[in-house]
Amino acid sequence: MPTPIDHDESELLLAFEQGQLKSVATKSELAKFRAAARATALKDRRVNIRLSSGDLSDIQIKALEEGIPYQTLIASVLHKYVTGRLTENPAPSKPAPKSPVSKSGR
Repeated sequence: MPTPIDHDESELLLAFEQGQLKSVATKSELAKFRAAARATALKDRRVNIRLSSGDLSDIQIKALEEGIPYQTLIASVLHKYVTGRLTENPAPSKPAPKSPVSKSGR
């Protein structure tokens, strides 16, 4: 189920639907964006992969949270990886262990 939209988002959607928003992109930027969208959307090859049941379930849950089909999520993650836009988050650093303090204060 898609995430409900908040008040600000609903105002933006209403303004868009009423034609009140104007693009600030130049013609060359729009052409570049259209070309990128076409290249990204072009799916001309089929691939079969084997996944563990647990991984597939987790992917399907993430896709539901995002409101997209799970195959689209998989394709998006792979695309981001091969274009270098998918990066690992650094592991959270653990606080250094406190050294024990003796009762004598030494």
